[in-house]
Amino acid sequence: LAPVMKSTCRTNEGLIYTIFSTDAGWMGVLGSPVGMLRIVLPQPSTEHALELLGSSIDHAQSDPQFFHDLKERLIAYWRGKKASFPDRLDLSGATAFQRAVWEQTRLIPYGEVRGYGWVAQQVGSPAAARAVGQALSRNPLPIIIPCHRVIRKTAEFGSYGGGTARKKAILGWEAARVNC
Repeated sequence: LAPVMKSTCRTNEGLIYTIFSTDAGWMGVLGSPVGMLRIVLPQPSTEHALELLGSSIDHAQSDPQFFHDLKERLIAYWRGKKASFPDRLDLSGATAFQRAVWEQTRLIPYGEVRGYGWVAQQVGSPAAARAVGQALSRNPLPIIIPCHRVIRKTAEFGSYGGGTARKKAILGWEAARVNC
């Protein structure tokens, strides 16, 4: 996986974004010169995707070509094809704990799941399963940081920013394509 930006300071200078269509809806990606900052899960319209990218795009430049390779992989992913996302990330707005949780979550293999407690153990805070859940609820890069692969100890899906039905569907696609 590509390195993660760990600085705690970032300006809006040099931000780039794009909106594009997938089989599941319109997605948005916002990035800095360091790496990806935010991804919007598929939405029903470009307006929804732009709104969810937030005010950061007020100072960003639209560049449909900048994220071309990432866009192609996300389009394939939403078609149910196996895709990897080794891209550079800019997590400069995150806490050290959030970065640790997100980095560990990023290592969960395609088609597999882990529990919140397992992630907590891996980041050196075995009693912090709820804090892991909170960190994952603030994940700015769903799919890239595959928080959908983290489930409850009881094997329940738990919450997901894209909805529980979408989380269940994504896990089903991935499980079916592990060996493809």
